[in-house]
Amino acid sequence: MRIGLIAGNGQFPFLALDAARSLGHDVTIVAIREEASPAMEAAAASGPPADFHWVSLGQLGRCIDILKRANVTRALMAGQVKHTRIFSGIVPDLTLLSVLRRLSTRNTDALISAVADVLGSHGIQLVDSTAFLEPLLARSGTLTERNPTDEERGDLEFGYGMADAIAGLDIGQTIAVRQRAVVAVEAMEGTDEVIARAGRLAGPGVCVIKVAKPNQDMRFDVPVVGVATIDALGAAGATVLSVDAGKTVVLDGGRVFEAANAAGVAVVGRVVGAGASSS
Repeated sequence: MRIGLIAGNGQFPFLALDAARSLGHDVTIVAIREEASPAMEAAAASGPPADFHWVSLGQLGRCIDILKRANVTRALMAGQVKHTRIFSGIVPDLTLLSVLRRLSTRNTDALISAVADVLGSHGIQLVDSTAFLEPLLARSGTLTERNPTDEERGDLEFGYGMADAIAGLDIGQTIAVRQRAVVAVEAMEGTDEVIARAGRLAGPGVCVIKVAKPNQDMRFDVPVVGVATIDALGAAGATVLSVDAGKTVVLDGGRVFEAANAAGVAVVGRVVGAGASSS
């Protein structure tokens, strides 16, 4: 089967490409010029060659034309497109402009869901972004050598409901808590900047909670953590990271938990819907 890969930034697109190839799929890559790494083109040329194209953000019509010419009927989005870029950096073509005009709300979920509908109308089904990456989804329970302390668990319990509410409103998917107080909330700036701000505001001992949306669409905007996340936690003096089990991609696999162990950061995978982490 030929799979379409719409590539944003970060390591996620590389992992999706490798996984699709390992399953014997041919891949057509549409890389977003403003976001995807230049190394994506080299990755496409190595191993089983993948059909590769650059498109600028906003060129939805060209993206569809490329996928249709390649006889792609299933595609996935892998890698983030910065929220600020989506709503301030797009020069839309006529296809995307028609989508934007139909939106009742200007948030990321509404936009990408509408794009998925347009792809579907052209015979291209947008599939779960984690379709080939199940082994990289976070497990439940404590994922590091250190368990959270009773005080840290209290902060997590305090924060889960608020994190879920904020995510449900499509504001952000990360909050930071210390001593039963929310000290930082993610909006458009991204997880690492929230962590850094929490460290400046509250000092060492911050607990960071990253959640999936209550009705998370696994086709896009899936929570992602990696070694860079642990580095940000360490720099901010944060001591705990909670992610949602089965809904969060751990980009660097076991290296994430090795880095967390070295930094003294406890990482837990919350059982989604249970309202608590499981250990």
